[in-house]
Amino acid sequence: MSATPGGQALAVERLSKRYGPVLALDEVSFEVQPGEFLALLGPSGSGKSTMLMSIAGFEQPDSGRILIGGRSVMHLPAHRREIGMVFQRYALFPHLSVAENVAYPLRRRGTAMAEITSRVRETLALVQLDGYGARRIDQLSGGQQQRVAMARALIFRPQVLLMDEPLSALDKKLRQQMQLELKLLQRDVGATVILVTHDQEEALSMADRVALIDAGRLRQIGSPEDLYRRPADAFVADFIGQTNFLPVADIAAQPRVRGFRQVLGAALDGAARLPANGSPAALGVRPEDVMLCRSGEGEPCRVVQVAFGGATQAVLLEAAGHRLLAHVPVIAGEVPWAPDESGVLRLRAGACRIFDMSHQPATWSSDHDA
Repeated sequence: MSATPGGQALAVERLSKRYGPVLALDEVSFEVQPGEFLALLGPSGSGKSTMLMSIAGFEQPDSGRILIGGRSVMHLPAHRREIGMVFQRYALFPHLSVAENVAYPLRRRGTAMAEITSRVRETLALVQLDGYGARRIDQLSGGQQQRVAMARALIFRPQVLLMDEPLSALDKKLRQQMQLELKLLQRDVGATVILVTHDQEEALSMADRVALIDAGRLRQIGSPEDLYRRPADAFVADFIGQTNFLPVADIAAQPRVRGFRQVLGAALDGAARLPANGSPAALGVRPEDVMLCRSGEGEPCRVVQVAFGGATQAVLLEAAGHRLLAHVPVIAGEVPWAPDESGVLRLRAGACRIFDMSHQPATWSSDHDA
């Protein structure tokens, strides 16, 4: 499951696709390295599934190129691209046994029966289904069916493995367990994986890099930490995790949240660039970077509502006419916050970014605009 030595496993170059008046992909480009796990993340209708289907060969782009192992596959039909595919509903054959489902790609390729038997046994062991070969699909749990689908996709050793929301049919607890198992499996076999998901938690926990797509355009690509801590714009900050957006005044001189006394210099991420003076701007701060105290220096605030979340307490605050969310650690022996309590808040040093709000996409319905 490797690409040309030293090259990319997959490269997408300026790919565009239109459905009538709708531009589903708008000159999207990115590369995936051998053994890398890339998540294509975005809201419904963003273009991520169109991208995956184009790579697989089920959609024909209007322009651009797709290269696998350094070779263009634009002229190849889906079955000749040597790509493994795990579908959202697994697409297993109910009339075949587990072993027959897993063997199917090799049978289609005319592989010798002895090799099929050996590789089915080996692949089922890889996905922790030893001894399940004779079972029917309807005798398996959702997690086991997902493993069968993975085994079928991996058995012919594809150069790239595509996964289209493969965990969406599972309940939350099993989905979280399978996220860890799939990541371990991907590392064990060294597979190059591209996962499509709308679930940000899934993307952040499984992928080496995340490509966030919206309205057919690539908004940002980078490590999960990059997108979470260094979002390229307000849309990325809003889509990845939770972010408070507060209107900012005096950008050129001493930027501050409107109504706040604190000048924001120390709180700002040093790598962030300030928008031009006069542009509508907002401060983005994560709830865990809002520090809440009952006394001391900071901005006076009032607790509006609280919610217990186990290790943290979600506290909705009001300060200077703005509402913002704080995630406060729950510490044994300390009194939790309650509605209508007064306190002071401070913004964690180096944790905030100022965003230019004048060029946000139309698909981002924001009440956060300054």
